[in-house]
Amino acid sequence: MRIATYNLRYDSQPDKISVRESIEALPSPLERPRFHGWSGEVPWSTRRLKVAQQLLLESPNVIGFQEALVRQVHDLAELLGDDWAWVGVGRDDGKRAGEFCPIFYKKSDLTLDHHESFWLSDKPFEPSKYPDAGSFRVCEVTRFKTTTKTFTVLNSHLDDRSDAQRRLAASMLLARARYEAYATSSPVFITGDFNSASHGSDSGAYQIITGVVPPVPINETFAEKYKVPVHGDEKDAKFVMVDLKGETPRMQVAGDFATFTGFNRPGDTSVYTRIDFVFGGSSSGWTADAYKVGTSLTDDGILASDHRPVYADVTI
Repeated sequence: MRIATYNLRYDSQPDKISVRESIEALPSPLERPRFHGWSGEVPWSTRRLKVAQQLLLESPNVIGFQEALVRQVHDLAELLGDDWAWVGVGRDDGKRAGEFCPIFYKKSDLTLDHHESFWLSDKPFEPSKYPDAGSFRVCEVTRFKTTTKTFTVLNSHLDDRSDAQRRLAASMLLARARYEAYATSSPVFITGDFNSASHGSDSGAYQIITGVVPPVPINETFAEKYKVPVHGDEKDAKFVMVDLKGETPRMQVAGDFATFTGFNRPGDTSVYTRIDFVFGGSSSGWTADAYKVGTSLTDDGILASDHRPVYADVTI
């Protein structure tokens, strides 16, 4: 199956243009488009069609989005069609306020078995913000069933300002994923924008979740709820998350290295970095078959997002 992660860029330029109006305004596909080669952001009402077209052509089974306001979630549900369903909450109130990290899934392939939300803060069971974080940060947990298999996907978006929050978040995600792998004896995947590169001074969250450095202390109630018994299998105790890009055969890794572009002009790599990931639990139950960083640049030179989508093909 194909698992995707995609930071959409929140709708910072809202207008009242409906999805239907955007579709009706599309030019003929037989006409040569003007290549704008723009830098900068265009309204979501333009970008959303490009996002949906890309996803429908790439045909993932599960998509973890970030930065989606509720109207963007509803637009995606309309554009992707009736074969898709989604779960998630607004991070500011646990309902509709603020950005979502929704998980969309294809109903013809998967059945939702469980869903929960928690916050990446010192108060994980209620809408809350880490003290020096720029925003509320939420994680969505989904357990799916195929006709023969069970697997879990966690999707989140770590803070852009606070390295301490990112380290706490990575520690919480690792604890929750470890428990899920232990409790279900099934594969676990994490998708999301970590705002933490794999190398360098801001790589703390990546280093924690992949087991390079130890986790930081987390909320005691959360830790106790998702504690793996000491008599568990040794692989449970040593559980970490594995970067699927590094586990994929080299000839099956495609696309650009960077996942963040910042809406910079095509060819300008001054801000390009890799901060969006798909991880798999080290308890395995999966193989990584292909990995692709997609494009956010459309044929007329408009950037569909300031991030590129990431697709990981896995067998479970």
